[in-house]
Amino acid sequence: MDKSGFQPSLKGRALRLLSQREHSRTELERKLAQHEEVPGELAKALDELQARDFINDGRAVDSLVNRRAGKLGSARIKQELATKGLSGEAVSQALESLKDTEFSRAQEVWRKKFGTPSQDPQERVKHMRFLITRGFNAEVVRRVVKGDGLVDDPSD
Repeated sequence: MDKSGFQPSLKGRALRLLSQREHSRTELERKLAQHEEVPGELAKALDELQARDFINDGRAVDSLVNRRAGKLGSARIKQELATKGLSGEAVSQALESLKDTEFSRAQEVWRKKFGTPSQDPQERVKHMRFLITRGFNAEVVRRVVKGDGLVDDPSD
């Protein structure tokens, strides 16, 4: 039986996915498992791609953080990284660096969505719920909605 006819198919599928965006090895395994005909063939293909640095979990972490940090808080990004099977030192470092910008990122997300401070308690709760579901820290959300650190727009 000639195995080489199927190997490029798995590798080709993996490369096509990787050409669209960075994927973790776990993510590729999950997406490609249904296409594996011979047990162990997928692992072998992914091992080759990883050895050639086509699959790099550090790049996958950086890619997700860069794509999602403008819209999401650290908690939600951490959840997405875990869903993609990413963990370890690269994730810890990425999350640590996000802590420094959590307030300004939350402030920007809030500004784009609402723009002006809430006028009543119900509206304030709506603003807070929105930011919490985006994964921002509760203390940061409280400060943003309360208006701490808001800078007036110089174009006013």
